[in-house]
Amino acid sequence: MRSHRLRLALAVLFLTSATAAAQAGPSGTKPGAQPAWVARSNENAKVLINVLARFEPEAASQVGAEGFDEQIVDMKPGVNERSRQATRVAIDELKRRLAQEKDPLVRQDLEIMIKAAHDNIRGSLLSEKFDVPYFNLSRNLFQGIRSLLDDQVPPERRKAALVRLRRYAGMELGYDPIVKLAEDRTRERLNQPGLLGPVKDEVEKNLSTSPLFVAGIGQLFQKYGIQGYEKPYAELQRHLAQYDEFVRREVLPKARTDFRLPPEEYAFALEQVGVDIPPDELAAKAHAAFDEIQKQMKKLAPQVAKQHGWKLTDYRDVIRELKKDQLVGEAILPHYQARLKEIEEIIRKQRLVTLPVRPARIRLASAAESANVPAPNMRPPRLIGNTGEQGEFVLPLNIPAPAGSKEATQKFDDFTFAADSWTLIAHEARPGHELQFAAMIEHGVSIPRAIFAFNSTNVEGWGLYAEAITLPYMPPDGQLIALQSRLARAARAFLDPELQSGKVTKEQALKVLKDDVVLSGAMANQEVERYTFRAPGQATSYFYGYTRLMQLREEVEKAQGKKFDQQKFHDFILSQGLLPPELLRKAVLEDFVGRKPD
Repeated sequence: MRSHRLRLALAVLFLTSATAAAQAGPSGTKPGAQPAWVARSNENAKVLINVLARFEPEAASQVGAEGFDEQIVDMKPGVNERSRQATRVAIDELKRRLAQEKDPLVRQDLEIMIKAAHDNIRGSLLSEKFDVPYFNLSRNLFQGIRSLLDDQVPPERRKAALVRLRRYAGMELGYDPIVKLAEDRTRERLNQPGLLGPVKDEVEKNLSTSPLFVAGIGQLFQKYGIQGYEKPYAELQRHLAQYDEFVRREVLPKARTDFRLPPEEYAFALEQVGVDIPPDELAAKAHAAFDEIQKQMKKLAPQVAKQHGWKLTDYRDVIRELKKDQLVGEAILPHYQARLKEIEEIIRKQRLVTLPVRPARIRLASAAESANVPAPNMRPPRLIGNTGEQGEFVLPLNIPAPAGSKEATQKFDDFTFAADSWTLIAHEARPGHELQFAAMIEHGVSIPRAIFAFNSTNVEGWGLYAEAITLPYMPPDGQLIALQSRLARAARAFLDPELQSGKVTKEQALKVLKDDVVLSGAMANQEVERYTFRAPGQATSYFYGYTRLMQLREEVEKAQGKKFDQQKFHDFILSQGLLPPELLRKAVLEDFVGRKPD
C-alpha cells in the first residue's frame, strides 16, 4: 500500500522466495526433521512475522503464516508510528536473543532480521519525510483477495476471502470501509507544505487499470464458487468507484510531473534492492557492459540471418525478423511447455544444476494479473508451512492501453515469439526462479534466509545468471535473444539511475529501449514506468546481481582449478536461500571452497 511497513512478502512485482517451517518434499510428503539451528531460527522469526501480521495480515497469510486469512490491513490513524513502535519492540527482543545465542548460523539470522527491521523503520521515516500517502487501492484489494483465491490454496482457506471482502467493504462490526480509511490517510497530509504528491503518470495509469482489478475481484469469487459474495462485492465496487473519483478530484491535481525521487529516497531504494555501489559507478559499469554485449550481438546476428536465409546483418533487423514468428492463442502454452523439456534435458546433460523430480508449472495470466504485473513473472509459492505448493511461471499476453489510447489493449511482441522462449524459460522457470524457489522449499532454509534476507539483487541476479549458463547450449537465434535480454538488463542499470538524476529524459530512454534494445513500444513504455514510478531502482538489480555472481564464480574457479564442479557450485548457491551478495560470498568461500574470505 505504498508503505514501508514491515513486509514478509515480495515487494510485489517480483518475487520470491522460499519456505521455512514445515517444508514438504516434491510430492507433498512430510519432510524430515529440521536441523536444530533452523528450528530455533524459525522460532525467532515469529517475532517479526507477528509484526507483519498485526499491520499487514494479507501479506502474512500469503507467505503461509496461519490464523490471519480473515484479517485486513491496518489503515487506521497513526498506523505508521504504531508500526514503527512495534518494530522497535521486536528489535529489542531480537537483540536480547542475539546476546544469548551461541550458534553462529542462528546469530547470523538474528542479525539479518535486526537489519531488516531497522531498514523498515528507515523506509517508513523517509516516506513520511517526503511523500503524500497515496494508494493504488483497487490493485491492493485485488491482491488481498487473489492471495486466498488460488488453485493452490486449500478450499477451506478460500472461504476467508468472503470475510476479507466484507471487511474491505465495511460491512462487519468494527470495520470502517477501507476506502474511507485510505482517503483519510491521504487527506491528512495532502496539503502539507514540502511533501511530494504521487507521479501524475502513475495516478493516470492506476485510474485506467482500476476497472480491471475491480472486475478481477468479482471474477475470482465466481471462479471459486464462493457463495454470498454478491452484496459485499457490489458495495465494494461502489466504494472503489467513489475512491477513483476522489483521486481524480483531489489527488490528481496535486500530482507531480517530475518523477524523480529525492536523492536520499533513491539511494535507499537502491540499497533495499541490494545495490551497494553508488548510482554513477553502477551506470558506468552498465554502459561498458552494454557496449560489449552489442559487439557480441553484431558478430552473431549475421550467422542467425544466414541460417534463416535472410540478407540481413544488423542485429536490430534480425531481431525484428525473429519477432515475426509470433505464437498465438492456444499455441503459446504448449510451446513453452515443450521448450521447458528441451532446457531440462540440457540441464541434465550438461550437469548445470540438480533438477527436482516434479514438473514446473506454467500458465497464462488473466487480464487483472496482466495489469498487476505486465511482464512475464514467477508467482512464488507459499513460503511458510509449504505442503507442496509450487511457484508458477505466469505469462501475460497483453497490458491495458495507456490513458487516452484508442486501442483496447497494447500488445507485446517481446515474449511470444519462438526464439525468446529459450531465455524466458531459463530465467523464470529452470534453471532460474522456479528452480530457485523449489530448491529452497524442498531442501529447507530458515525463514530469515528465505524472507528477511530477500532483495532483488540476490533473486534477479540468479535469474539472469541462469540465462547465461544456459546460453551456450541454445541454438543461434536463441543465443541472440538471450544476449538481447542481457542487453536490456544493462540498459536498465544505467537508464534507471540516469532518469532519476536527470541525465536522460523519458523520451531518450524510450529511444534506447526501442531502437538499440529492440523492445516493442508496449514493453519500452512498461520499462520506463518501472524506472519512474512503479519501482525506481529495482530494475538495476538484475545486472548488478548477475555481475556479482559471475565475480564469485570466477573467484571459486580460480581457487579450485580443475576441481571446480559447476553443478555442485550451483546446488550450493541455491541451498543458501536468499542471502545478499556479501553473505553469500562468505558462505561459499568458507563452506564450499574451504577458506576464509579476504
